[in-house]
Amino acid sequence: MNAELAALAEAHGVSTWYEGSGRRRVDIEADVVVAVLAQLGVDASSAEAVRAGLASARARVDAGVLPGTLVLREGRGLALGSAAELILEDGSRRVLPDGVPGDLPLGWHTLRVDGAEITLVVAPGSLPRPARAWGWMLQLYALRGNGSWGVGDLADLSEFVGLAGARGADVVLLNPLHAVTPVRPVEVSPYSPSSRRFANPLYLRIEDLAEYRAAEPAVRLEVDAVRPARDAELIDYAAVWESKLAALEVLWPLAERSGEPVEAGLLDFATFCALAERHGARWRSWPVELRHPSSPAVAAARVELADRVAFHVWLQELCARQLGGVQAAAREAGMAVGLVHDLAVGVAAEGADSWALQDVLAAGVTVGAPPDAFNQQGQDWALPPWRPDRLVATGYAAYRDMLRAVLRHSDGIRIDHILGLWRLWWVPPGESPKRGAYVHYDPEAMLGILALEAVRAGAVVIGEDLGTVLPQVTDSLREHNILGSAVLWFQRDADTTGEPMLPSARWPAEAAASVSTHDLPTAAGFLRGEQVRVRAELGVLAGSVEDEAARAAADRDELIGLLRAEGFLGGQGEPDEEEVVVAMHAFLAATPSRFVLISPYDVLREPRQPNLPGTVDVYPNWRIPLPTTVRELFEDPLVDRIIRVVKEGVGEQDD
Repeated sequence: MNAELAALAEAHGVSTWYEGSGRRRVDIEADVVVAVLAQLGVDASSAEAVRAGLASARARVDAGVLPGTLVLREGRGLALGSAAELILEDGSRRVLPDGVPGDLPLGWHTLRVDGAEITLVVAPGSLPRPARAWGWMLQLYALRGNGSWGVGDLADLSEFVGLAGARGADVVLLNPLHAVTPVRPVEVSPYSPSSRRFANPLYLRIEDLAEYRAAEPAVRLEVDAVRPARDAELIDYAAVWESKLAALEVLWPLAERSGEPVEAGLLDFATFCALAERHGARWRSWPVELRHPSSPAVAAARVELADRVAFHVWLQELCARQLGGVQAAAREAGMAVGLVHDLAVGVAAEGADSWALQDVLAAGVTVGAPPDAFNQQGQDWALPPWRPDRLVATGYAAYRDMLRAVLRHSDGIRIDHILGLWRLWWVPPGESPKRGAYVHYDPEAMLGILALEAVRAGAVVIGEDLGTVLPQVTDSLREHNILGSAVLWFQRDADTTGEPMLPSARWPAEAAASVSTHDLPTAAGFLRGEQVRVRAELGVLAGSVEDEAARAAADRDELIGLLRAEGFLGGQGEPDEEEVVVAMHAFLAATPSRFVLISPYDVLREPRQPNLPGTVDVYPNWRIPLPTTVRELFEDPLVDRIIRVVKEGVGEQDD
């Protein structure tokens, strides 16, 4: 790659190389860099275009042109080349003759300088350090209750938090509850949502709606008649949604309509849902005139479909009421932290947000991960990324609004793939994930805005930082009091030959500790070698069955040895599986990690993991319900024993 192309790429935050597996340098091919630059609106198709683009970028730097957004930490000022006017978030104004002072309040302000209007964000230096706590990590859809309609719902969650809080839990971490496109095929993965700004009505408890309770008996019988059969072996999202949709349409005429103006983002989302019902789930196949939310044709369709648009607005109002009820239930149960909602790394390429926010998304690329030891072909998550240049130009408004939406009914937020606040692996159109490039974001801005919105919401923040993590990422998370993620299978000493499992005392303090995650083997699955058996059966093992089985057995033996060495597991020879599972949780509770999270899949010894990466239809990803109801879970003697072990261990380590 020539020096000028490399310099142009650097000027726009596009990597020309990265550190791959084994810490080896991997150079990115020039044509890939050119393709990624094109997605940022930068022409690098010829030597002349590269020179012109590089000259333009350097001219902006030399002229001292300010970006469209500035993010400053509280207490820090900024020198400006000329006088400016500041409009504070509360509407008051200041003249700034000597630059931005360091005494500005936290918030979203506007800076007018040299004829330009710039968004000025003043963010806190860090979040408050969370207290040590223990709790649960849940896949809500997997919960089973006596009243749910084939998928765990918000009433099941209310019951769960009440029972968990009564036993001393202070936090419940949920899978993403983001909205799906409400037509077939119904998306099953919570990490490929249609919108991250709105909630999934699939989780509504129909019988808890005010409209159902106020309905005449005949109407209630009509609703009850569409309820699906219970206790299916696997969750059928499409069947559940169609049953709930039928029930909600029966109740819709009974809804009270406030007549208040609808917020613009919600109006766009509801319009998308109404259009999807008419034209299908994939908006890029809609009539051309409907493919942008600001088009006159969309405005006309909104009027024509006014009743369906209002219906989808109502569904979000119902979600907000029931989500607020769950949050209140967590507080009533005495939880010190409460509910932590998960934020998926992106949105579906044909979903509501990719339609409504296409001006700030890079619609022509998808994000994923480069090849590594576990995924030798790389990964393509089929999600369009933010365009960093458009975020800056628009004051990060879309990012801010998304955070606010998730935090509106939660006490914390988990950021899936938090490394994406620093960089994301962009895969150009038509390319395999092996041929991509990292595109960099401004972490000071992304983290600062996250911290500001979390502080205002009184929320804790957890970052999913598993895998290869840059040192600056770890340092920044600690500096901001954002918890990382520590998983039993991954905590190893990278500086020691053979990378042995870390003893409990050496686990990171600023982390949420767990046995596993939704993408990894459960406790019982790990002990039984289920991950090898299933992958071999499906033909998705990276190596030979013999090698993978031997590696899994060695990992199991090493863990058992560590649990025995630390006194959490006694005896010799082959241990009892229940005793090992209890010992795993005692080990977690002995770590200094600030949060200790346990999973129903682990404590119930469910061998199947919720999601098997690298598979789509050959494994029942996201469709495996728990084997017990919520109440039966808390009545299980083994579960009760694990709760006591974790509660006592965390209490002993409490600072």
